[in-house]
Amino acid sequence: MDTRVGKSGNQLMSPFICKGLELRNRVVISPLCQYSAVDGMPNDWHYVHYTSRAIGGAGLIIIEITGVEPDARITEDGLGLWSDQHAAAFKRIVDSCHQYGSKIGIQIAHAGRKSEYLPVPVSSTEKPFDPTFNRPKMLTTDEIKEIVESFRLAARRAVKAGFDTIEIQGAHGYLIQQFHSPYINDRTDEYGQDLTKFGVEVIKAVKSEMPVDMPLIMRVSAKEYVAGGYDVDYMKQVCKQYEKAGVDMFHISSGGEASYEESGMTPRGNPESKQGYQVPFAKSFKQSFDIPIIAVGRIEDPRFANSLIENNDADLVAIGRAMLKNPYWPLSAAAELEQPIPTPRQYEAAFEFKVSYAPQ
Repeated sequence: MDTRVGKSGNQLMSPFICKGLELRNRVVISPLCQYSAVDGMPNDWHYVHYTSRAIGGAGLIIIEITGVEPDARITEDGLGLWSDQHAAAFKRIVDSCHQYGSKIGIQIAHAGRKSEYLPVPVSSTEKPFDPTFNRPKMLTTDEIKEIVESFRLAARRAVKAGFDTIEIQGAHGYLIQQFHSPYINDRTDEYGQDLTKFGVEVIKAVKSEMPVDMPLIMRVSAKEYVAGGYDVDYMKQVCKQYEKAGVDMFHISSGGEASYEESGMTPRGNPESKQGYQVPFAKSFKQSFDIPIIAVGRIEDPRFANSLIENNDADLVAIGRAMLKNPYWPLSAAAELEQPIPTPRQYEAAFEFKVSYAPQ
C-alpha cells in the first residue's frame, strides 16, 4: 500500500497517498451530523458547509453519517443514500469540493437500535439502547441480508456520485457494533456465534461496488466504556477480520455502546476526556496493523495534531468540532506550523507559508 509523503516529510501538511487516494495533507474532516436534510436529501446547507471546508484546506472531507435506507437514519433529518436522486444531489457537493482541492468521502451506516424516531427500530438484539429509546426488533437472517444489500447499493451510488473513498460506520454503538459487541449481541444463531459475520458481509458487499484503487475506510470504537464491554485487544481481533474482508484504513474512535448512565459517556466523549484522549487507541492500532490509521478525539491544537504525524502515532488526523468553529482550520494550522499549504489567492493576505492557487 502506497502511503508516500511529500518533500516536507512526516508533517501534518505533507501529502498522503493510499491506493488511488491522493491527499494534499493529513487533515481529515471528521463526519459530524448536521441534522439538516429532508427525506435524506443533501441541500444548500450541506453544499456550503462542505465546500467551505474544502476552501479551508482540508485534505479529506468525510460526509456525515448517511443512512443506507430510510429506516437506517438516527433522526428524520439525517442524510440518506437510498436512491439515485440522493446520489445526484451529492455529486454537486463532490464536484465543488474537488474544485477547491479536497478529496471527499462519505460515511454510510445503519443506526439500528440507536434510531431516535422509529417506533420499532431494528438490531441484533431486542434490548433497547436505554430506557428512553424504543425497544428494537431482532433482525431475522433474511432482514440482515436485505440490509447488507442496502449497504452494497449505497456504495454503488457513492461511486456514481464521484466520491473518492467510502467509510463504513462500525463505531459509536450503531448497527455494526450492535453485532460485533458481545455486550450487545445476545443472538444464538450464526450471527451470534460469529460476531464479525455481519460486519464482514457489509465490507465485502461495499467493496464489490468500489473501484480497485479506491480505499475503504472503517470507523470503529476501540473500546466500550460500560462494565462488561470489550477492550482494545478484542477490537483488534475483530478488525483483523475486517481487514481481511477488505478494509484499507481504520478510523479509531471509542464508546457509544450504552447510555450515559451506564457508560459515563456523553456526545462529547468521556467526562474526563481531554484533547487526544483517544490517541492511545490509534497508536495501539498503528503498532498492530500495516494499514493507515486515522486518529480522532477532541483534537484542536495544530502542534498536537502535527506531533501525531511526526511521531508516527497515526497517518491522518481527523478534526471535528474545531472545524465547526473554524472551517479554515487547516490554513490557520499551516501558518502556525510554518508548513506550506495551497491557499486561495483571495485569502493570501491573511495567511503565510502558502502556495497560491486561483479557484475557477
